[in-house]
Amino acid sequence: MPHPLDFSGNAVIVTGGCRGIGRGIAERFLEAGADVVICCRHRPDALPAAAGREAVFVEADVRDPDHAERVVDVAVQRFGHLDVVVNNAGGSPATDAATASPRFFDSIVRLNLLAPLYFAQRANAVMQQQAGGGSILNIGSVSGTRPSPGTAAYGAAKAGLINLTQTLAMEWAPKVRVNCVTPGLVHTEDAAAHYGDEEAQGRVAATVPVGRFGVPREVAEACLFLASDLSAYTSGANLVVHGGGEPPVYLGALDR
Repeated sequence: MPHPLDFSGNAVIVTGGCRGIGRGIAERFLEAGADVVICCRHRPDALPAAAGREAVFVEADVRDPDHAERVVDVAVQRFGHLDVVVNNAGGSPATDAATASPRFFDSIVRLNLLAPLYFAQRANAVMQQQAGGGSILNIGSVSGTRPSPGTAAYGAAKAGLINLTQTLAMEWAPKVRVNCVTPGLVHTEDAAAHYGDEEAQGRVAATVPVGRFGVPREVAEACLFLASDLSAYTSGANLVVHGGGEPPVYLGALDR
């Protein structure tokens, strides 16, 4: 009997798979035997690789629906099918909601909400025609589950992504399952830009109940679980991977 997390023969797309969490997801699927296509705006110096194989790269701006269609077409033409799509590409620089431009807000919402929808639409069109259907995973953020000061449009888009996940799971069942993975604080190569120097990062990590940042592989393991037959009855779910969450601010004001 094959291992439930063996993805040999599966074709997987990971958007934004060149770095950070996306790269970790791509490498973990490769390690599990999958054929992986990644897309980013610029080719990385080294492609994600594992188990003696590397990902296929497609240059694309995920905010462009024509580019989304091209990435899906490349995967289907190369491998003959499409089994998993991970909508990972996203992010936002910090900015003041009172002064940010309409163009800025539009770009952030297109990247973090509309782009996953474009890829999901095109993946669903393929998966509905396959006997085994398929699985779509959206990568959210805890910014979409609580206030997101400094990244208002990003937080709102990620909140919308959770609702989109639930709606598509209902519309596209039973052939296609759609789930969301919502990471908390994850240490990547961009950690210093987000959290400051090592000392500052240590203080931030100490606020997490498990006492540390997560790592990309831990988010990837959640993706493998939701894409596998172990989750055959799971659709429309939001799996939060955040080390126990963020303690309420008011607790720091209590005299203990």
